[in-house]
Amino acid sequence: MADRTAKDALFGEFAAVGKTLGHPKRLELVDLLAQGPRSVDDLARAAGLGVSSCSAHLQILREAGLLTATRQHKHVFYALAGTDVAALWVLLRRVAEEHRPHTEPARRAYLGPEDTVAVDTDELIALLESDDVVLIDVRPESEYAAGHLQGAIHLPLEELDERLGEIPTGKEVVAYCRGRYCVLAYDAVRLLSARGIAARRAADGVLEWRVAAHPSLTD
Repeated sequence: MADRTAKDALFGEFAAVGKTLGHPKRLELVDLLAQGPRSVDDLARAAGLGVSSCSAHLQILREAGLLTATRQHKHVFYALAGTDVAALWVLLRRVAEEHRPHTEPARRAYLGPEDTVAVDTDELIALLESDDVVLIDVRPESEYAAGHLQGAIHLPLEELDERLGEIPTGKEVVAYCRGRYCVLAYDAVRLLSARGIAARRAADGVLEWRVAAHPSLTD
């Protein structure tokens, strides 16, 4: 006969992962770390947290085995323990999309009106192979440095309006950012359109490409 205590302990291990991810800010930190390793200070700024609060959330994620930590001089850098952690986050979102009716209204409220056109990953790969696209990475510097698509021009959203002259002409422009729930590419396309530059946004971003082992993603 199976040992009930042993089974409870096993399922307790699974539950610990679910419990750890049961906080919006911890999920946001996982989302940010899918871009690459980050310092505590950098993560705190990006997630709108105080440093001590951010450190506490990161420690909980680390104790659950979802993150690793490396000290570099005076700073501690965190990273996802594996691509499977990013894949779990993608799957969790998909379950919410499919089974929680309030997810879609919340998505629309955050990302704004459906006034931009998306390029799916298969089409984007074809454009890259044919050299028919100007690819713009609109994420912050630390995220671009941690990994980006080969050939992408780095134009952070906050600098984009002042650096429009750096965008080559004669090709289609596609902007990308962190992933499907990142507003940066949406806002970049809106800005470009307002300046008379036709552009689309990538439907996926670094999170999805990392999980899918996109061959053009550099680390």
